[in-house]
Amino acid sequence: MGRKQRREGPTGFAIVDKAPGFTSHDVVAKARGIFGTRKVGHSGTLDPDATGVLLLGVGRATRLLRFLDGAQKSYVGEIVLGVETDTLDAAGETIATHDMDGVTLAEVVAASKSFVGDIMQVPPMVSAIKIDGKRLHQLAREGIEVERPPRPVTIHSLEIAPTDEPLVFRATVSCSSGTYIRSLAADIGSALGGGAHLRNLRRTAIGSFAESEAHPIDDAVLLPAAVAVRDLAPVTVDDKTADDIRYGRVLDRERIGLTGDGPYPLLDDSGELLAVYEPHKANTVKPAIVLAQPLPKQEADPS
Repeated sequence: MGRKQRREGPTGFAIVDKAPGFTSHDVVAKARGIFGTRKVGHSGTLDPDATGVLLLGVGRATRLLRFLDGAQKSYVGEIVLGVETDTLDAAGETIATHDMDGVTLAEVVAASKSFVGDIMQVPPMVSAIKIDGKRLHQLAREGIEVERPPRPVTIHSLEIAPTDEPLVFRATVSCSSGTYIRSLAADIGSALGGGAHLRNLRRTAIGSFAESEAHPIDDAVLLPAAVAVRDLAPVTVDDKTADDIRYGRVLDRERIGLTGDGPYPLLDDSGELLAVYEPHKANTVKPAIVLAQPLPKQEADPS
């Protein structure tokens, strides 16, 4: 008796608006129940208190998330001058206070300008970065603080605006992946001769995926996998090439009309994402990920 074929669960992509109080893992766990599959992953971890855009891959589309890891990100948050916390945000315990009543908006704007561009940033202790094989937030829970080497990040833009509260300033940030807005807030406080922490952080975009497209996890919408790689300029191929892609064959880039360094999302004429290819030897490309399966062979007509 033949082995039963395993039923494949859903495949797709979701743009979620994460609520406060949930970890990114909590959102993934809830999405598993909503979509009826354990194969769910996320791109772009958000702190529990933070809100905003979180991208989910479902089923075979989880393999596409690595192409989103380096996408530019946008945030809004509030910098609270005069109070430092052990987590650099409002969730932590106060570890120092400073008299900064005389600091003006113009001074905060001037200080923030030195952080625009390519900078070196020290990650916070409460983060998922690994040092000697152990995540920093695990060490922090054990009361251990270790030296963290600064890492290069890019702040593309940073706008500062006043709020209705004294010593609280709204920051709108566009930055590279890997930037910690908590660290940025703390560094601005230090640059002003005191200290600061971050509160009410919200991620408004990852790449072209904006908060206007995001849904609460309970109302999550499963989009086609091709949406996940829309920022990579997908290319549509003909039927013969689509068949070769389904088998993961190496292809001549001129046959498909590929230019640039890739990666290259390849779609069939119905808009289905077949695979993502990458440069190979000479003038060829090879599959990085193949999502589509070979089409079933047509049985011969017995007549």
